[in-house]
Amino acid sequence: MAERFDLLLTDCRLATMAQGGGPWGAIEDGAILIRDGRLAWVGPRADLPAHDAARTERLGGRWVTPGLIDCHTHLVFGGNRAHEFERRLTGVPYEQIAREGGGIVSTMTATRAAPEDDLLASALDRLSGLTATGVTTVEIKSGYGLNLDDELKMLRVARRVGAAGGVRVSTSFLGLHALPPEHRESRSAYVDLMIDEVLPAAHAEGLVDAVDAYCEPIAFTRDEVARLFDRARSLGLPVKLHADQLSNGGGGALAAAHGALSADHVEHIDEAGVVAMAASGTVAVLLPGAFLMLRETTPPPVDLFRRHGVAMAVATDCNPGTSPLASMTAALNLACVQFRLTPEEAVAGATRHAAAALGLSAEIGTLEAGKAADLAAWDVERPAELCYWLGKPLLHRRWRAGV
Repeated sequence: MAERFDLLLTDCRLATMAQGGGPWGAIEDGAILIRDGRLAWVGPRADLPAHDAARTERLGGRWVTPGLIDCHTHLVFGGNRAHEFERRLTGVPYEQIAREGGGIVSTMTATRAAPEDDLLASALDRLSGLTATGVTTVEIKSGYGLNLDDELKMLRVARRVGAAGGVRVSTSFLGLHALPPEHRESRSAYVDLMIDEVLPAAHAEGLVDAVDAYCEPIAFTRDEVARLFDRARSLGLPVKLHADQLSNGGGGALAAAHGALSADHVEHIDEAGVVAMAASGTVAVLLPGAFLMLRETTPPPVDLFRRHGVAMAVATDCNPGTSPLASMTAALNLACVQFRLTPEEAVAGATRHAAAALGLSAEIGTLEAGKAADLAAWDVERPAELCYWLGKPLLHRRWRAGV
């Protein structure tokens, strides 16, 4: 008797992004069977097992990939920083703007003032750009509340984004993002507050999937971050780090020493840090939007990552100050053009490696039986077009858990 399935996708080409096969993990004439929101069977159409599908969709030869994963965003925030964008274009560096009370602190003020429903509405507006470019999973950080009530508010909104926006959301607690003005003369008290009160409270409410921090001279020190990470691990939470973006401060090596899921930005990481990341399995998350907007000139050491076998993810870093980028396909293009990733590396960075950067490799990131039926079908003749076009609508259809 034929097995029962909810959906058959057929007449399609599959870029499974699974390792161990040919380029793209490609299946030229493929089919997919979906049941209960999961991939029940993936393979060549000629090998389809006996089936009874409640519904069949023919995709006209279109390419199907895993749903794209944006593994580094600051999607929830109040206001915007277009005025700072104007200042940077006149030559004022980001570090100066931050020290003058702009940057993250100005977004903090707007975020604290905004009700939850307003934050949700603006986040969903930005999310629409991501979902229109194939995103089915998005990571969302806190870090603009910088006190107990407003950090929890941001994380609650992030959870609501998933339900309202039809995406999987992974949350990151980013309490060590910037020092709020009320703690300028009491830095250690602020660090204690985030580590000893705010993180445990957010974890107790089930609002935290991972813990992040910003390790730079304008932000937080290695010792402060290490304390936070020790507390995170005591709570059973994985960690990740904004590392070596503006300087080589040993952030990549610090992340690796704590078994971090990822080290993000990493433009200035040295070879010792890369070797440490390779040994720990820490993913390098490349953020070409911030590189572009800050007009940086030192790209991440992609050749070193390749040489040492460090997986490279690609994300938008969608945020109001340094990467107002809300298109995943634009991020792929920028990763290829600015960092010289190949198109296959870039798409792997938004699927398989992005899943690893969130600790979700068993659930998403490739088209393989048993994983969630998070898919994207594209109006392209070859997968490289996902990185080639800049601004052209390419998405034909998106499925989240088979819907």
